[in-house]
Amino acid sequence: MRIPDISTHMVKKRLLIVAILGGIMVALNVASHFPDFIEQYYSRRFYPVIASLLHALLNWLPFSLGDIGYVLLIVWLVYALIRSVVWLVKKNYRLATYTFLKVVVVLQLVAVMFYSFWGLNYFRPPIAQTVYRQDTSYTLTDLKNVTALLIDSVNASAAALTPADRQQSNTDIYQHAVLAIGQVGRQEPAFLARYPHVKPAMFTPALNFMSTLGYYNPFTGEAQMNYQMPVVNKPVTCCHEMGHQMGYGREDEANYIGFVAGVESGDRLLRYSAYYMAAVEFLHHLRQRDSVLQKQYKQRLSPIVKADIKADRAYWTGFESKAGILSALLYDHFLKANNQPAGLFTYNQMIRLTMVYYKHRRPGLFGKAAKQP
Repeated sequence: MRIPDISTHMVKKRLLIVAILGGIMVALNVASHFPDFIEQYYSRRFYPVIASLLHALLNWLPFSLGDIGYVLLIVWLVYALIRSVVWLVKKNYRLATYTFLKVVVVLQLVAVMFYSFWGLNYFRPPIAQTVYRQDTSYTLTDLKNVTALLIDSVNASAAALTPADRQQSNTDIYQHAVLAIGQVGRQEPAFLARYPHVKPAMFTPALNFMSTLGYYNPFTGEAQMNYQMPVVNKPVTCCHEMGHQMGYGREDEANYIGFVAGVESGDRLLRYSAYYMAAVEFLHHLRQRDSVLQKQYKQRLSPIVKADIKADRAYWTGFESKAGILSALLYDHFLKANNQPAGLFTYNQMIRLTMVYYKHRRPGLFGKAAKQP
């Protein structure tokens, strides 16, 4: 192995790069504490430019360039760390330090790119404040009324499905989701998507073991979906990930965008997928407030919906693993570090936004006695 000639000056130069990137990271961290600044200057001005460029350049590719980038980055990091340890064992401390600093620089660049390209959207004000500008509180009676409505809706949408609807190809599902997201943007400018698109995730087999339905690559702007999961999850997941493409980082807000896009879509499978997701979330939330009533409401689900819930649960249970538990724990900490203190439970907080949705469209449901099951 040829030993590179590394001078003290070269090490100092790399330390300077580490310091500069560290300063940029501090500046980004300071900016994250000013949500109104983030909203006005980043989310509404800078990010749309980045998103338009990335989506226009990369969405046409049939594969995920971001996934390839992840693989190359991981391979390089492992290689560089091994090289650093080798030089350390050989007591070439200057070369070991220089190699390790290269790893630090790359990780800093990844962090700067993450927050610059998309991550600062985690710190913008919530949709409830910027879009609806109204109180998102609700009573237990309100929760019961909307849960009952969602159960009726998911039952009706399940009954309307044809065998052909359930046999839609992934490509058709993607296309219908893109059309639905475009429709939402025309109705509400805050939900405008720039060249929305979704792709099959290259890592889908691994996603199954991590109980992951989809993910968004902030470095390339690509929204990706687990293409093997039960069909009932696919359409609304596509819309969820394109919600991230819009610039909404919080998981509850992406869930809400997926719900709205689905229930207002003309595609039967997408509409069922959205109502299915919402009904399951509301029943889960109702169990925390009144477990006895939740069981009674759950019995009102049609046999079709109950069968889908059973199949859905069986699918993910079949992939349960320690890796999945670890990835969930890591992602929980990631969400908490990015302005989502509830961690993984943030997904369930779409409840409050959905309540606002129905306050606009079905105000008669609120403030009246709940219909008992």
